[in-house]
Amino acid sequence: MTRQPLDRRHFLTLAGMGAAATTLMACGARSAAAAEHFPLTKSDAQWRAQLGPAAYQVLREEGTERPFSSPLNNEHRAGVFACKGCARPLFSSKTKFESGTGWPSFWAPLPKAVATRRDSTLGMARTEVHCPRCGGHLGHVFDDGPKPTGLRYCMNGVAMTFRAA
Repeated sequence: MTRQPLDRRHFLTLAGMGAAATTLMACGARSAAAAEHFPLTKSDAQWRAQLGPAAYQVLREEGTERPFSSPLNNEHRAGVFACKGCARPLFSSKTKFESGTGWPSFWAPLPKAVATRRDSTLGMARTEVHCPRCGGHLGHVFDDGPKPTGLRYCMNGVAMTFRAA
């Protein structure tokens, strides 16, 4: 098979397909708390100043940190994991487990500590986990976790802090 040079028509077709794919992927995306109201609100500038770039991207823009990049993966002391946006306690270290996924994982949150909503970004249906106080995006929950709940709360470490007991 002979390879034809990329002509203008093919280039424009490929560029259009790339733009369409990017648009489709972004269709389901929304900034954190866009359609909901939460007890703690701040301006975008205040969130940026408080959180820094990495935590802002996850908590306020519903991003995802790189797997195996969070120091909280290796946090094994007794204590509580809290929302970096508002310090709300979220998970006890007693429910943390090694999932092998590269993100801190828990089989249950503290009572009434988190809220969930449907997330259909990236062309799949998932359950997003967020802070009910500030609306910050924390991660997702999946049904492939250990007993007793069978759930895996796969959280972004950059979206949380840890307080040792």
